[in-house]
Amino acid sequence: MSLSPFSPLSGAHRNRVAGGALALALVTVLGVSVYGTADGSGGSGPDVVSPAGTAGGRLPIAGSDAAPWPQDGQTAVALEGSGPVGTRGEQRPVPIASLTKVMTAHVILEEHPLRPGEPGPAIEADRQASYEVGVGGESTVPLQAGRRYSQRQLLEMLLIPSGNNVARLLARWDSGSQEAFAEKMRRSAARLGMKHSTYTGASGIEATTTSTASDQLALARKAMKNPVFRDIVGTRSVTIPGVGPITNTNPLLDTPGVVGIKTGSSTPAGGNLLWACEVRVGDTTRLLVGAVLHQRANTTPGEGLRAAVDSSRRLIEGLRAGLTREG
Repeated sequence: MSLSPFSPLSGAHRNRVAGGALALALVTVLGVSVYGTADGSGGSGPDVVSPAGTAGGRLPIAGSDAAPWPQDGQTAVALEGSGPVGTRGEQRPVPIASLTKVMTAHVILEEHPLRPGEPGPAIEADRQASYEVGVGGESTVPLQAGRRYSQRQLLEMLLIPSGNNVARLLARWDSGSQEAFAEKMRRSAARLGMKHSTYTGASGIEATTTSTASDQLALARKAMKNPVFRDIVGTRSVTIPGVGPITNTNPLLDTPGVVGIKTGSSTPAGGNLLWACEVRVGDTTRLLVGAVLHQRANTTPGEGLRAAVDSSRRLIEGLRAGLTREG
């Protein structure tokens, strides 16, 4: 039975209207053109929006590119509960460096779920994980061969200081070898619809691990639904027995409202950043999630990461201010 203009809205219809309003607020702030509709109807495939004035848009919602988008690399942004995804830059596969560890953690938590506060099984650090400490200038954590660490502790050492040797240890623990684990990563990416992503290792040291901002955004949105993952990536520092204090590599956590997610930088990758920020839209708090990739590529990892952090901070502040006004 259809509703008359004077009938109270059904719960489902009321939710669609609310979601559509949030979607309109987002695209207005972003200054974008929309593919499909906010609730996923009327279009084939995922809802994606691109900046107004760029090629590919069908339905202009706003007349100008109002958001302070990064001018370098590629970006994707979504406001949870609103539907569309905003993108900027050519969405082509590029090296993602340590953003790879988000998929590593996602697969580990899918295969070995943890409840909030639960340490999980004890995992022994092997000789290889200990030997890799400080080898080749990689980002590593000083694991001691034969010492046992909880799954939660290893996830903290994976995501907070970005330990490459921890990533490979977790891969061997789960699958017996990094190669077998990488196959699990690829299958997980396929399930998430990440059609332009290739995973060849657990740590991201390999330049052959590539993805796009829109693919990484899909992963980030899924990973942030896991309360253990979300708690870890929002942690600034923690002390691990036998290791000592470890500090988060993500300086964006100093920005009000930011609750994660992960940095990644190398010379071929440039600076990459997955971020999540709580924003007020009207009388509700929503999660704004973004992926900023390939900033200042082929310079230095430090220069690339600074560019990724600075451009992400500007984008977050611009979007948050606009969403507050729209709300």
